Amino acid sequence: MPGAEVSTSYGTPALKVRGKLFARLWEDGTTLVLRAPDLVRDHLLQTDPVTFFVTDHYRGYPYVLVRLPEISADRMEPLLEEAWRDIAPKSLRAQR
Repeated sequence: MPGAEVSTSYGTPALKVRGKLFARLWEDGTTLVLRAPDLVRDHLLQTDPVTFFVTDHYRGYPYVLVRLPEISADRMEPLLEEAWRDIAPKSLRAQR
C-alpha cells in the first residue's frame, strides 16, 4: 500500500499513512485496532461478533477491534486495504 509506514501508537506496532493511523496492535498482542467507516464497522459487529468487537473507548470512533486468532489472512487483507483507502490521499490511492 503506497505511503503505508510501520510506526507505533500507544507503544504498540502500528500502520500509518502520513502520520494517520489505520491499524495498530492492541496491548494484548492478539487484537488489532482497525480503522473502519461506521457502516462497515456496524456490519462487521452485527455479522461476526466473535471476531469483531468494540470497547467503550472506541464507541463513536471509526475503529473496530479484531480478534486476530479468529480471522483468516484472506478475510483480513481486504479490511486492511479498506482501512488504508479510508485515510490515504487520492494521489496515493491512484498509485494502488
